[in-house]
Amino acid sequence: MTADAASQAAPPDSPAKLPALLDEPPIQRQHELMIGDTMLIYYTTTGMLPLKNTAGEIEAQIFFTAYTLNSLDGDPRRPLMILFNGGPGAASIYLHMGAFSPKRARLRDDGTIPPPPYQLVENEYTLLAETDLLYIDPVGTGYSRAAKEDLNKNYWSVKGDIESLAEFIRLYLNRYGRMTSPLFLCGESYGTFRAAGLADHLLTKNIALSGLILISAVLNFQTSEYAKGNDLPYALLLPTFTAAAWYHQKLPAELQSLPLREAMAEAERWAVGGYTLALMRGDLLIDDERAEVASRLARYTGLERRYIERSNLRVRYSRFIKELLRDQRRSVSAYDARLTNIDELAIGEEPDFDVILSVLGSPYTMLFNDYARKELGYTNDHEYQTLSLSINQAWDFGKPLDGWPDTSAALRSAISKNTFMRVFVARGLYDFATSYFAIEYTMNHLGLDSSLRDNIRYGDYESGHMIYIDLASLARLRQDVAEFIQALPA
Repeated sequence: MTADAASQAAPPDSPAKLPALLDEPPIQRQHELMIGDTMLIYYTTTGMLPLKNTAGEIEAQIFFTAYTLNSLDGDPRRPLMILFNGGPGAASIYLHMGAFSPKRARLRDDGTIPPPPYQLVENEYTLLAETDLLYIDPVGTGYSRAAKEDLNKNYWSVKGDIESLAEFIRLYLNRYGRMTSPLFLCGESYGTFRAAGLADHLLTKNIALSGLILISAVLNFQTSEYAKGNDLPYALLLPTFTAAAWYHQKLPAELQSLPLREAMAEAERWAVGGYTLALMRGDLLIDDERAEVASRLARYTGLERRYIERSNLRVRYSRFIKELLRDQRRSVSAYDARLTNIDELAIGEEPDFDVILSVLGSPYTMLFNDYARKELGYTNDHEYQTLSLSINQAWDFGKPLDGWPDTSAALRSAISKNTFMRVFVARGLYDFATSYFAIEYTMNHLGLDSSLRDNIRYGDYESGHMIYIDLASLARLRQDVAEFIQALPA
């Protein structure tokens, strides 16, 4: 009887199903890439790494792709960057096909999607000259999966996710002899939340990091989640509203004439001053005060004062992106306010879809499936899960009494223990999902000792959530991250 037949014959909860996930050797191949006048000889390692229970049974497999320069398993003296996206429920394909690997999906220079069929091109912005790269897909994303459906709960939570990826990292470093490499974690979106938690958790396994690269970061969900009694997101997102309105030329003339960052700076000052104080006063605001706040909000958002007043001076970004260009029968993307969606109707509170969330996955997924088979030599007939909404909806963020999901305390702990670990925060100015001002607020409230505050630095880009889809921003981001990696402390 084959392993598959034995698995099907076994009762659903029987351990006999577990061996169906085998610990098989990965596929390794050699490649070449010409960057300018330099030829890079590199190797890819593509496959699964098993996570086992205490009885030695495989409970899950994590899919990974590693890129190493000049050496099959990688030079242990070279930096190693470990990359993942977020979601939760997103595979690493966005960073993999969009940012730093030797190949990337070709988009238009401004980040918009070209017509199919899509093209994979050599990536002059790869970081392979500075660091080896390891892309990993958490359980349930990409080709990674648990042995049984009921085991998913072990991985689809804040705690289980961090613990399982820490175990993967430990296993990989041991298997491929990389424990002595300078180690960097690079996360995007929820991946930054994950990275901050991992930085501290890995120390319990006696694994210390050299640095974190946080792209479009959120560490404390109180800064971004709207809820009764939580007015913080309204103030922190206001400067991003100003950026969007500036781009689409919806601001008053004297504000529109300013450079982008100057217009945003004016909005920042009022957001943390007059607007925050007004929000704290709530129903105690008198009519004249409410009128002043509404006028200011109209100035910095480009929205009609009447709309703001009817919104109780609190405009959620999901409504702002529908309202800003309503007269043009367009809405703006929550992930990149420069881009627009074509909605069926000019009524309603929210867009029909988002051009980034709904469309960008197609070129990345189609090209990766082709790339994995033809160039990486890896074949898997399961559907590659680029973004799983079922994982996102099933995710266990913790009990309400635990407070807002938050790994900022873990980041403070990691930096305080490992004082040489540095953090680079990359922020897209047109990103509503993880606003630049919100992560700055979080970092300013870590409670770090003053001697460690210089461990954190920022890079700002006139792009959106996926900073790298804009070619000019990708070039700058690549340079900034390269310099960050190379600046290892003595």
